Amino acid sequence: MPKRIMEGVVVSAKQNKTAIVRVERTFTHPVMKKIVRRSKKYHAHDEGNVAVEGQTVTIQECTPKSKLKRWELVTGEGSDA
Repeated sequence: MPKRIMEGVVVSAKQNKTAIVRVERTFTHPVMKKIVRRSKKYHAHDEGNVAVEGQTVTIQECTPKSKLKRWELVTGEGSDA
């Protein structure tokens, strides 16, 4: 089964080897028929501590690294992760 890949913005990179990434999704509301934005935060493993707040990155599903980390940093603008 392929691993899920998502793109988001780094919200926090203060923890060691961890980046918190906010991923936004849009969908049409079933009743109001308006486009609604929802976001969710994911803890991603950042082995080289290359993530910077505000950076757009790609995260990929992985085996559990800790209690909260089920994602790992794949790429980002200006980084060689």
